[in-house]
Amino acid sequence: MRSYGLLLRWNLLRLRGMLPLLLVLQTLLSVGVVIGFSFLLPDADQTTGFYLSTGALTLGLITVGMVAAPQLVAQAKLTGIFDYQRSMPVPRLAMLAADATVWVALALPGLAAALGVAVLRFDLDLRISWLAAPAMLLVAICSVAIGYAVAYAAKPEVAGAISQLIFFVALMFAPINFPADRLPHWLAETHDWLPFASMAQAIRETLQIPATGVSTAPFAILTAWCVVGLAITYRVMTHRP
Repeated sequence: MRSYGLLLRWNLLRLRGMLPLLLVLQTLLSVGVVIGFSFLLPDADQTTGFYLSTGALTLGLITVGMVAAPQLVAQAKLTGIFDYQRSMPVPRLAMLAADATVWVALALPGLAAALGVAVLRFDLDLRISWLAAPAMLLVAICSVAIGYAVAYAAKPEVAGAISQLIFFVALMFAPINFPADRLPHWLAETHDWLPFASMAQAIRETLQIPATGVSTAPFAILTAWCVVGLAITYRVMTHRP
């Protein structure tokens, strides 16, 4: 725990000039997606509005974990901070936990703001489950785990391209802002194993509990992706060149 606390403080000091800007940008992005979609579909019913609203929350977490975090890791590789971190005599799990804490905390204000705007804009009637907070936390950790796996395993320029591709796929071709039955059958089945649909479903079902109850499948899929992402990241961090 002492190593975790020291690393968390070191991360905050290292990123102190960038964190306020990232916080503002992430909050504006999450809120902007909700408002922007409302302009795109001005006559959206409550169901459509709910999909767009929960989709905005999901995309906000994906942006932080799979786009912003990998880009900063890529920058750390180019400036030598990455190699310095790997040489530090601290537990690697503590280092990962400290990094993840910063990114998860960075996403929380945007989530709260976007949800508040969505409720007002689309007049949503939420039936929130006690699993809502764990679901959002799991989605955030999964996003960071995948983003770090990409950033740690790939070269900086490749990691940047992959992170942009991930966001493009999530925004345009993943059932996040719309039901999966609108996709071609093969693509919908592919998303049964990818994390994007499970992220959206976990958030959606815990904010408005369906008649059949909250499904456990998305939680299992996201947990598996977390394990894979963290395992890849840990392997790279402990590898001696």
